[in-house]
Amino acid sequence: MARRRDPGDGREPSALDQVAGNGLLNRRMLLGRGMVLAGAATGVAASAASAGAEPLADAEWSRHQGTTSKDVDPRSRFEDKVKRTLSNPNGEPRTQHARTPHHLLNGTVTPNHLHFTIVHTGAPDIDPSQHKLVIHGLVKQPMVFTLDKLARYPMESRMAFVECGGNSAPMFSPEPVQANVQAIHGLVSNAEWTGVRLSTLLEETGVDPKAKWFIAEGADKSALSRSVPLKKAMDDALIALYQNGERIMPGNGYPMRLLVPGFEGNMNVKYLRRIQLTDQPAMTFHESRNYSPVLPDGTAYKFYFINEVKSFITNPSFGLNLKEPGYYEISGVAYSGTGRISRVAVSADGGVSWADAALQGPLNPKAFTRFHMPWHWNGGPAVLASRAWDEAGNVQPMRSEFVATRGQTKQPVKNLLGFPNQHYNSITSWGVDSKGEITNVYI
Repeated sequence: MARRRDPGDGREPSALDQVAGNGLLNRRMLLGRGMVLAGAATGVAASAASAGAEPLADAEWSRHQGTTSKDVDPRSRFEDKVKRTLSNPNGEPRTQHARTPHHLLNGTVTPNHLHFTIVHTGAPDIDPSQHKLVIHGLVKQPMVFTLDKLARYPMESRMAFVECGGNSAPMFSPEPVQANVQAIHGLVSNAEWTGVRLSTLLEETGVDPKAKWFIAEGADKSALSRSVPLKKAMDDALIALYQNGERIMPGNGYPMRLLVPGFEGNMNVKYLRRIQLTDQPAMTFHESRNYSPVLPDGTAYKFYFINEVKSFITNPSFGLNLKEPGYYEISGVAYSGTGRISRVAVSADGGVSWADAALQGPLNPKAFTRFHMPWHWNGGPAVLASRAWDEAGNVQPMRSEFVATRGQTKQPVKNLLGFPNQHYNSITSWGVDSKGEITNVYI
């Protein structure tokens, strides 16, 4: 359930508290001293006061020796519902998706075991002592790098999201798909990645002036490969070896992957074994077939790599119904492949009015930014939505604007898998009825 907070003095919000229609409150209420949302409701406060005068009773778990520490600490058994959803749990010979449960998480860092994965031919069981990365093609001196050799280079860390180009594809449906955040937006995650700059390695090999692209290839059975502009390699591309402080998870490319911050997920080639510098793109299977959708004007959306500015509310959202009227905190994530998030606006009346949300720092470029907005739900209908801007001035489009240029499916979506559409970044809206039940709606 969404987090509910009541004013410490038990009062209803005043006109001075409200900054937009249908109960959106000033974001300053989330700040430190004097915020009216921090206290409990009058009745709860009274209960807490009376309970404080009673002896504190030991619960059952306080009367016995606890569990023994393990070499890898497991989660609490009470958190067993916080897990990824799988598209291919039996491991059939087809693509497997594992979606992140954003509606059950908070903050900006996705835990490694909940980071989304897509594997086309399963995750290979790679012996890191035998794995090698070859850099060749239009270079002055081809080189081979082992993990031991890479470990001797300067390491750097950066926060970055990775998003599948097909994330949020159910939103291409002409009718709203009734599914939760995990099902709709679960193919994006955010982590701290640590590794060696690709530009550092290219300096070692020497770059031929004729080189304009590089082809990255993985060591999985399908040898997945993508063409990437060379200028991205010289900018912020990373050969990532660690994910949130530990070695990369198998589903995310163990023992090394390419990280091209802000570019569509398939370009962040996992199980990286080869980089070839070329003077033109390779027109590989994935970039020619899967990542070149046809636009309404008949042209192909080809070689557009950047995941555009985007946001979605994680709480309250579908499946997290409101129990009673009162104060809640609207929260979600925003991100952009072109830089930092500069602003997120929230609406509770379906876009009639908007108010700026508070942004949780630090504001890292090409990474998740969490936003917060205090809201008083009066028990009536509401439509919650968020809209993000980035530091380059890009804004998340309204759905009518997006569909006009990018199109939508001809029939309502029934199956959440197998979309040819890519790069959906329009607004997600959640409708709240008088019972507190939440549905996916379009505005």
